Amino acid sequence: MNYTLHQLQVFLKVAEKQSVTKASEELFLTQPAVSIQLKNFQEQFSIPLTEVVGRRLFVTEFGSEIATAAQKILDEVEAINYKTLAYQGMLFGRLKISVVSTGKYVIPFFLSGFISDNDGIELHMDVTNKMKVVDSLKENKVDFALVSVLPTHLDIDRIELMENKLYFVGGTIVQTGKKISKREMFETYPLIYREEGSATRNAMENFVIENKFPVRKKIELTSNEAVKQAVIAGLGYSIMPLIGIKNELRNKDLEIIEVKGLPLRTTWNLIWLKSKKHGPAAKAFKEYINAKKEAIMAAHFDWFEEVDS
Repeated sequence: MNYTLHQLQVFLKVAEKQSVTKASEELFLTQPAVSIQLKNFQEQFSIPLTEVVGRRLFVTEFGSEIATAAQKILDEVEAINYKTLAYQGMLFGRLKISVVSTGKYVIPFFLSGFISDNDGIELHMDVTNKMKVVDSLKENKVDFALVSVLPTHLDIDRIELMENKLYFVGGTIVQTGKKISKREMFETYPLIYREEGSATRNAMENFVIENKFPVRKKIELTSNEAVKQAVIAGLGYSIMPLIGIKNELRNKDLEIIEVKGLPLRTTWNLIWLKSKKHGPAAKAFKEYINAKKEAIMAAHFDWFEEVDS
């Protein structure tokens, strides 16, 4: 047999995702490239590793055993790499972070300098909704999570980063033709929500309920980007985090509509389980954030305070 580490990595990801398409997305490869590597790997075995049933890919029992062996091989290779870096006096290890969807506009600026200064750090970052972020933290799958609403059922430590502000926004191409009250706006025009499990969705629903706005039409979309484009296109209005609409406000594609009680204000927090035993990479990242967060905010988020409340 003459399989490569790359083939092992590809097969392991296909086995994990049960999909060539999803594996290609995670590996940042094209689907044909993943299919070719999978085919070349399979040719070295006389027993099928995968099978397709009803257009769905499944890993065979033999394939599952090979996937387990592949994981062990790749773990050993990673250990060798880390030991080499350690002997060279370099910081090394994996840094795993789960980030709520809107946090993708925040966390890269707090990571870039740290990752740039430490070539031995391997970053794994998952961007999803709040429910899944909290679950990944609870299940000890990550070192840190970035959230704007703290989970009350977990015993956590945290570092406060910056304020999160949510405004009522509309697209500038929408012309109502007459002046209407804020109450009539909520009643007349569709309100665009994030999906269930989103912290923005929860904040928006609470605001509407507390103010007894008579929402008659509702649209639900599964990402902040989708909501933003829908608002720009004139499909409706939404309550959105300021951090994600900087360029659209400057380009006058979106406008903030003043509504009593807004903006809603929370705080971006980097959190972790108090019981978590962090490795050298995670410990170093905490130290970096504590030392650099003020400078990072001044360098990249000075515009944030310029928007009038």
